[in-house]
Amino acid sequence: MPARPTSNRLALNPLSVAVLVASWIALFANWPLWRALAVLPEMASLRGALFIAGFGVMVAAVTTALLALFAWRWTLKPVAALLLIAAAFGAHFMGTYGVVIDPTMMVNVLQTNVGETRDLLSLRLLVSVLLLAGLPLLWLWRVPLHSKRFLPQLGRNAAAIVAALVLAALVLVASFAELASTMRNHKALRYLINPLNSVWALAVVGLEGGARPKGPPQPIGLDARVLPRPGGTKPPLLMFVIGETARADHFALNGYARPTNPELATLPVLSFGNVSACGTNTAASLPCMFSHRGKKGFDARKHDDENLLDLLQRAGLAVLWIDNQAGCKGVCERVPQTMADNPPPADKRLCSDGECLDEVMLQGLDRRLDALPQARRGQGVVLVLHQMGSHGPAYYKRSPPTRKPFQPECTTNVLQQCERQALINAYDNSIAYTDHVLAQSIGWLTQQADRYDTALLYVSDHGESLGENNLYLHGLPYALAPREQTHVPMLLWLAPGAARSLQPACLQAQRSAAWSHDNLFHSVLGLIGVTASEYQPALDVLAACRAH
Repeated sequence: MPARPTSNRLALNPLSVAVLVASWIALFANWPLWRALAVLPEMASLRGALFIAGFGVMVAAVTTALLALFAWRWTLKPVAALLLIAAAFGAHFMGTYGVVIDPTMMVNVLQTNVGETRDLLSLRLLVSVLLLAGLPLLWLWRVPLHSKRFLPQLGRNAAAIVAALVLAALVLVASFAELASTMRNHKALRYLINPLNSVWALAVVGLEGGARPKGPPQPIGLDARVLPRPGGTKPPLLMFVIGETARADHFALNGYARPTNPELATLPVLSFGNVSACGTNTAASLPCMFSHRGKKGFDARKHDDENLLDLLQRAGLAVLWIDNQAGCKGVCERVPQTMADNPPPADKRLCSDGECLDEVMLQGLDRRLDALPQARRGQGVVLVLHQMGSHGPAYYKRSPPTRKPFQPECTTNVLQQCERQALINAYDNSIAYTDHVLAQSIGWLTQQADRYDTALLYVSDHGESLGENNLYLHGLPYALAPREQTHVPMLLWLAPGAARSLQPACLQAQRSAAWSHDNLFHSVLGLIGVTASEYQPALDVLAACRAH
């Protein structure tokens, strides 16, 4: 039995492995944090270098304390492996796209579907994960572990946790002035501490979800009813198009220099050029957009409520959600809903590799409309179309080959590998395609004029960064997000019947006013002719323009 002593001498205590893994994560997997700190003007000195080094010690110490909780022979390796993998993925996306990880981003991650995940895969991601997680995982898999009996190991782990936290506290005290100033002036840095940011975000999401009462959301619109229509008028038909990742400043209708709206420019469309989003990602914005509470009330809510679609359905209208995205984030749970490619479209060119172009939502729309209950259609119809829009980073996939007016186009999801103009071209092609889809939608609505007074409302859920200040995609915490991620387009088209009670000059004046997603709930109710106690005329974009 001579091999056993040799094995024992080579085996490491789980606590020692915890320290080594934490040091690797702090030193290498936090490179986006160290890069962000290094470029700050206040760090361009010996004092700044010492602060960065001290910050690294704090990150390593706190990560060690976290791993020491699991520093047992059978638990350390799986926990350390999870942290290494999370840190590697986090480092890639934070370093590549300039995103940060906070609770809203974690919700977005947890709700990501297969198509969105596929668009994020790249050789660069593979190399990053292999270097940052693969190498230490190979070592971790091979190293033998031994631990003392339960009580002695428990004592060592507890002592290590206390020592690590004391060390972090000492460094914190020694550098408090620099740390407080840096975090106050550069708040995004706190969301780059990897993978502690992911652990914290996941914990917050879990606690917030557990804190809200279980069961169905609280009902709203208990007194909702359709307002009487003047004699001879037809029931309303509103197509509410939810855009994806569209920036207001890339719409020609809002003054953008490039012709991204060639078809809508020929139609009587109102473009509201100063609209703010509820959030910076779909998971945050979409439920907020349909809430009666507005952003502040929605963020501070203690319980979940029903939403605009529930109220419209309760009032007796026909409601249908058509999705070409990663789901409705709970908004359409209690109303009729369908995926855009169900059944598959007759035009096979509209769908490939599990994704569909947005024109697919217009396929078979007459059949979908006629399938809604006739009694409800007599009260009014709301069709919600949830676009794929300009979803990144694979912008080139969001427009068909025949509708790419801006060339050359970036054709990779590793955006930094593209010339900036090629990246802008790919994004603008997606906006131009949205222009075409909206124009086609208005054409379809015009064909319904014999049965309905029709209208189209389009608004994006959030915007997008396209390399400004080395930021890409979206999802920054709202307080830190640049205008590119929060300034969204909103368009309104009204058929003559839907516009008969509105004053044209007043509508034009409303275009430049400051609006937000907070106005959507009330504006839709006013537009569709539904009243309820939740309706606030002051938040209805069109209320001031109605002839009384």
